[in-house]
Amino acid sequence: MLPALLCLLASGAALAACGSDSGTGASTDAAPDSAESRPAPAKSEFPTAENRTLRQVLKTADAPLEGWIVDPAAEVFYRGANRYPFGVFDRDQGEVTDAEVALYFAKVPEPRRGAQSKAGNRGQQAKAEKQALDQPAVGPFPASIEGLATRPAFRAESTSADADAARVVYSTQLDFPREGGWRIAAIAKDDGELKGGLLPSVEVGEFHRVPRAGQPAPAIHTPTAQDVGDDLSKITTRIPPDTQNKVDYAEALGKEPIVLLFATPQFCQSRVCGPVVDVAEQAKHEYGDEAAFIHMEIYNDNDPARGVRPQVRAFHLPSEPYLFTIDRRGVVSDAVEGAFGLKLMHEAVDKAIAP
Repeated sequence: MLPALLCLLASGAALAACGSDSGTGASTDAAPDSAESRPAPAKSEFPTAENRTLRQVLKTADAPLEGWIVDPAAEVFYRGANRYPFGVFDRDQGEVTDAEVALYFAKVPEPRRGAQSKAGNRGQQAKAEKQALDQPAVGPFPASIEGLATRPAFRAESTSADADAARVVYSTQLDFPREGGWRIAAIAKDDGELKGGLLPSVEVGEFHRVPRAGQPAPAIHTPTAQDVGDDLSKITTRIPPDTQNKVDYAEALGKEPIVLLFATPQFCQSRVCGPVVDVAEQAKHEYGDEAAFIHMEIYNDNDPARGVRPQVRAFHLPSEPYLFTIDRRGVVSDAVEGAFGLKLMHEAVDKAIAP
């Protein structure tokens, strides 16, 4: 368990605004500053990785990925298909809401047994990641853009007051064939020019204790308004307080579908968490009593200096926000790491409430 959770998109930009219609037919009535959701571009719009190494893919770009920051927003990856969310920001941390981006990956070779370097294990890892550039590349994986707005009635004051709040999240599906380290690269289009750069490597299979779809959900208690004498500031940092605190998770587990969101609107460094709590608040209104919606804060007494709450440790979370939907049997139906909008929220909830 990390000493402090990695609040993702820690560049300081936030994720907040625009939404889209859901399968329930609900409209988001997005705010004027919202940005639109967009499907992923065609693979043909990016260089192919066929018969190329990762280094060769990057050489197809016209220029380095300078002036833009492609900021990963997930830590947990498994063998097979994975959602890879990220943000795109300019040099001044302003959000880029309409970029066309595709990702590529290549395997990081395992260090030779008994290999030594002057820098020890860290040196061996750096050497392996450099060698990954000359491994066969896989891709492209173009990213779609999902808007994050809610209807105004469900947008918190703390979200609206954030002048730097971002409005979209990018995501694509990366299909890792096996566990271990993988080097990630991005190719982005900027005014007709291709720009390429490397992203941090990912370690597939590292966080194997985080619950995933098909596994029994951990048994925990979550605080309710009644537990704190209706002083909601003790169990939510959203302003105004959200209403996702009426049900104790332990009372609902195995009896009804649950939508459990780990997030701290006030202390998430990236300010991602406030907008996703807004998304969950609107979804709670839309789904009514079809599921128990529970927002779980991250830190004891809402104070980062006091460490993470036991519920966070029970789910073995390395990051936030993190959404789990759980069916009426007590089995995880979906797990979503990082930022998400109403479209993905509806998909996750629908899996939990399906007969």
